[in-house]
Formats: sequence, structure tokens, C-alpha cells
Amino acid sequence: MSTISVCMIVKNEEKRLAKCLDCLKTLADEIIIVDTGSTDKTKEIAQGFGAKIYDFEWCEDFAAARNFAFSKASCEYIYSADADEELDEENIERFRFVKEALSDNPEVDIVQMYYCNQLAYQTVYNYDKEYRPKLYKRVRNFVWEDRIHEKVRLNPVVFDSDVEIMHYPSENHAARDLSLFRKQIGEGEPISSRMLGMYARELMMAGTDEDFYKSEEFFEQVCLDDNRSLDDVKQASVILVHLAVLKDDIEKLLKYAIKDIASESSSEVCYELGNYYENHGDIDEAIIWYYNAAYETEPIIDIKKGSEMPVRKLVSCYRMLGNEEQAVYYEGELVD
Repeated sequence: MSTISVCMIVKNEEKRLAKCLDCLKTLADEIIIVDTGSTDKTKEIAQGFGAKIYDFEWCEDFAAARNFAFSKASCEYIYSADADEELDEENIERFRFVKEALSDNPEVDIVQMYYCNQLAYQTVYNYDKEYRPKLYKRVRNFVWEDRIHEKVRLNPVVFDSDVEIMHYPSENHAARDLSLFRKQIGEGEPISSRMLGMYARELMMAGTDEDFYKSEEFFEQVCLDDNRSLDDVKQASVILVHLAVLKDDIEKLLKYAIKDIASESSSEVCYELGNYYENHGDIDEAIIWYYNAAYETEPIIDIKKGSEMPVRKLVSCYRMLGNEEQAVYYEGELVD
């Protein structure tokens, strides 16, 4: 059977760590705990599960901490876990089956598992259940392929398992994460398309008005950058349209809404236009844009702005107009 190192980075996780490790204790051949400065009983709990514990001075860089944890692993595969994750009995058995199967399939480099329960906790992800890479081969062997014009296989072999991991975050990390985004930008580090999307989602789902104001210069620069993709510009435009509504700045509202609408309108921009017209008392116009957000477009950052949020706005707008029949109709859409 293949062997697995469980690698975790933790800080003050005494309320959740035992439950997480209890799910993994029969699957792990070693447990690596990297502590970034706990002041509670986190280390004592980890010791109770026979974990190897290492201290890591926090440097505001999760990748550095993960890399340090991985460097301490010695097994064939590494399972990257967080303290707020749990496996039920059925999924522990599914995981065990994967562990056994890997012995007969050494070409597998990465195993993906379902990450579940996302929407219940206002995370930055738009799906309640999605695949994530969770199990990694520690030492990857390069393999030659093709009979002629042979080449080294560079793309990893990824296996999609049926293991479901339940995510139960106990606190919102938005303030911390947004601060780290701003720090990276302020230090001149490049922001990839993936991280730009994460920054935009974090803002839309959990950012304060002040967080939006602090992001304005960065997203304006994205829209001016010829090296940025259309998707990058559209996501930046969504943030800037929201800012324009906050500031009641019609000039910037039109400027950035047009950047989005010129390709294929997003639900988020339609929603913000509805919000603008509602704020200015033009309820009939607001209804048009809320309808477009809900039924004619797709969201690119926040899935709720393409579903329940604009529908709830349609209910309230029709009530403001005294049209109870339409209000009740859209209330029925929410039930469905």
C-alpha cells in the first residue's frame, strides 16, 4: 500500500484540530504539523496524535509555509489538509481505497477530491462542491513517451477521486486575505490572472467599502494593461462598476460598464446598474437590469449576483411599484 504524509500549517486551532486529525489518523503514515505561532493547546493536541511538529516564523506567505511543510514529508504521497476539514466514515473508506489503488497506479501524480460546503460560509468560491488537488506525489519521476519524436511527459497525471471533504470554517478570513493582497501589490509583486480573480471574489463577497476604495488604483491599472486578458479586464471592470455605484460616479459607471457590456455582459455589472437606478428612484429601469442579471447573463465573480440577489431585488422593486402580482411571481422563483 502507498504511504501518505499529512501536512498541515496551523495556528491556534485547538477547537478544530483534534476532529480533523481524528478523521485522518488511520490514513496517515506520518503527520507533519507546521505551527506559525500558536498560543493555545494546538501543539499538545497534535502531539497526542503522534505528529511531528515544526515551528515556522510567519512571513505573511502561505506558499512558503506549505513548501516548508512539504519539505519535511518522507512518504510517497503528501496530503495537504486544513484544520477546518472533516471526512465522514464513508469518505474515510473512499480515501483508503484511493490509498490502496495508488500502489497499482504509480503514474498518478495528483489526486483531486471534492471540496464541499463552500457556499454555506461565504467563501470566495462559487461552487458548493468542486474538485481540488489534495494528494500529491512527493517525488515525481519523469517519463519518456511516444515511440518516435519521443519527449518527456511534463503534464502531471491527475486522478479525480470520489472522496468528499467537508469544509467547516469557523471564522471569516477576508480582512487578513485582503490585507495580504494589498501587501503583495504594494511591494510590486506580479498578480497572476488566478490571483486577480481571487482578489475580485474576496472583495465582492466579503469586502467592506473601504476595501473597495483601497483596490481602485490596482483595478484601474489592470484595465489599462495591454498584457491583461479580456477576462482580467472584465473582472476588474466589475469591481470598478461597484465602486462607481458606491461613489455615485456616473462617468466611471458608464466607462467600466461599457468595457464589460462590449463583449458579453456579466450578471454582476447588470446587477450594479440595477442598483444604481434603484438608488436614483428609477425603479422601472432598475427592474430591466435586475432581470438581465438574473435571467439573461452569467456571473463571472459572484454566483449569487446571477441568481437569488437580483431576483430578491425584483420582488422589492415590484412591491415599490405596487405590482403585487409580479412581486409574488418572483417570490415563487426564489422558492424554486
